[in-house]
Amino acid sequence: MKSVAELIKGHRSIRAYTGQSITTEQLDAILAAAQQAPSSSFLQAVTIIRITDKALREKIMLLAAEQPYITAAAEFLLFCADFHRHQQLVPEAKTGFVEQLLIGATDAAMMGQNALVTAESLGLGGVYIGAVRNHPAEIGDLLGLPDLVIPLFGLCLGYPAQDPQLKPRLPRALVVHENQYQPGNKALVEQYDNEMRAYYAARTSNNKDQGWTSQIRGILSKEARPFMLDYLQQKGFCKK
Repeated sequence: MKSVAELIKGHRSIRAYTGQSITTEQLDAILAAAQQAPSSSFLQAVTIIRITDKALREKIMLLAAEQPYITAAAEFLLFCADFHRHQQLVPEAKTGFVEQLLIGATDAAMMGQNALVTAESLGLGGVYIGAVRNHPAEIGDLLGLPDLVIPLFGLCLGYPAQDPQLKPRLPRALVVHENQYQPGNKALVEQYDNEMRAYYAARTSNNKDQGWTSQIRGILSKEARPFMLDYLQQKGFCKK
């Protein structure tokens, strides 16, 4: 059995699945691990919605960039920031703060990672679906999400039907600084660009000639979900 460190360092996003079901015991272990993630001030400001209805999953897939693995995966979990539960318990609760969105998003991310690492330890694979934020209001309507509950990301899980190459990460010196923030090292970025071009050229599917710099230029040269602030405020977040 792999150590936890080996398991994490070997992570690949899995987008093709065999069709084999995940057992009740496996799912219970995954969800139990998710719930054991740290929680800011122990607010536990996250709700996970397991999508088992095929028609509902199909609708979510169409709203989330039509990514077919959403319907093909054995399990699809939707992670939501949730302060509605707190307001129900404490009607006088002061909500609407940006900090609460950060708490919900941070807690959800840690829960999602616990869930995925546990799934991988059981021989499963998965991929996160950030595209649920392409149409958060529509997905929220499908799932009956009340005010103060917003969808953050989905997680597909299943038995892998592919064995993709390990995707290179940024050189550690660009990510880990000591005591003070350090300016970017252009030589290291260029080295990484070349490494990414080699990776994209060699991988078994979706080959392309692109470095990391050109990739982020393409992503950051356009607006990123400009509707999001209005949506968040309509749902009771980020009002102050």
